[in-house]
Amino acid sequence: MCAVTQTVERQDRDDSSEQRQLSLGTAAARNLSTTTKTPPQMQGITSRWLLRVLPWVQVGGGTYRVNRRMRHTGGNGRVAFGNIGDNVQIVAPTLAELPALSGIDDPEILKAIASQFTQATYEPGDTIAQREDTANQLVLIAHGKVNTTRPGTYGDLTSIATLADGDHLGHAVFNNTDTTWPFTATALTPVITLTLSRESLDRLIANHPELADSIRDHAASAGSHQNAHGEASIHLASDHKGEHLLDGTFVDYELKPREYELSIAQTILRVHTRVADLYNQPHNQTEHQLRLTVEALRERQEHELINNPDFGLLHNADLGQRIPTRSGPPTPDDMDDLLAAVWKDPGYLLAHPKTIAAFGQECNKRGIYPNSIDVSGHKIPAWRGVPLLPCNKIPITDGHTTSVIAMRVGEQNQGVVGLHQTGLPDEYEPGLSVRFMNINEQAVISYLVTAYYSAAILVPDALGVLEHVELGRGE
Repeated sequence: MCAVTQTVERQDRDDSSEQRQLSLGTAAARNLSTTTKTPPQMQGITSRWLLRVLPWVQVGGGTYRVNRRMRHTGGNGRVAFGNIGDNVQIVAPTLAELPALSGIDDPEILKAIASQFTQATYEPGDTIAQREDTANQLVLIAHGKVNTTRPGTYGDLTSIATLADGDHLGHAVFNNTDTTWPFTATALTPVITLTLSRESLDRLIANHPELADSIRDHAASAGSHQNAHGEASIHLASDHKGEHLLDGTFVDYELKPREYELSIAQTILRVHTRVADLYNQPHNQTEHQLRLTVEALRERQEHELINNPDFGLLHNADLGQRIPTRSGPPTPDDMDDLLAAVWKDPGYLLAHPKTIAAFGQECNKRGIYPNSIDVSGHKIPAWRGVPLLPCNKIPITDGHTTSVIAMRVGEQNQGVVGLHQTGLPDEYEPGLSVRFMNINEQAVISYLVTAYYSAAILVPDALGVLEHVELGRGE
């Protein structure tokens, strides 16, 4: 026998010995084994910090009314724009947001005013208004960021504010007096403005008496009749001597206070009776179906509290409480500006996790390392002692622009509160009920799952929003 044949026979014997099974295999053994199973997992469950930290107020009648002092200030100062190609146009009704034009309700007059604005563009570094030059025009910022500066007490240049889309310069043009710009306005980014000259305004006033009346009423209302917040003044006397004649006073209230109705999120959970009857070991199928459904409803609830147009925090923040970033990324300076807007006992900061990461990177560049603070047993990053909570419900627009929210919470602090109603029929959790509906002809059980909720901002300075926060910026 040749050597090759002997080698092949020996290899065949070795292969047959390797294939001989000496014990029970794992594949067969699993047929007699009970696997260890987890409850159903759901990646969409988040920490939902907003729902945790908001104080929840019981709304027994389904409606929550926020009474405030009378405010005389008209208009919030933000104008809206549209465009056709490169041609930017004012949304004429929003001109009434300018305080001097707030008394005009005739759309034709507002259209006439909008038609007199002229468009201009500026590159970064260009001067839009020069300090001590005559302020003879109203400048609306349609797009871009503008920095306003003036010399400080000791001659150094001081930044006053950063203005962005919808803001304006030169409101003093309505005073019909010769004034000068108190600052220099410089474009930080490419900027598009719409400008109304004093000459054009004078022609409009001559042709529209209602415009003249609105401007005159605005000038007359400014001053001692209201405080710095636009509220009707409460007349007081102090530091007087002798038998000083005291002024009488009263606190006036808004005649039409805002009311918040509880919003609703609902779904119908369906479970087949065969599943509910036969497949409940080791985990109850109905229980976990309901648990994950409730988790999804709570996630939707937090999303609505942030983004709902009627009561969401981003949409209902006072425009005077919205500030743009100075340069784009969220810097420590921007966070300080935001806390200054909610300076009366700020409670929490909310930001998208990517925004928190971007803020950390900006701190690292400056050699700043924010401290952590304990919130409900969790170590949370904090800025100036205010916890910075992650919230993925704050949107990131176009993949790189987002916002940061600062808020004061609680009724006693005149802050932000959550609204719900407890004691509902078939209540499963506070403000959430699960009602059995029926079993249909296909033997499917239906449950109506309902959550009621809303949020209210008791006074405007309880909430601040840092806008135009840019992510993903290079070095």
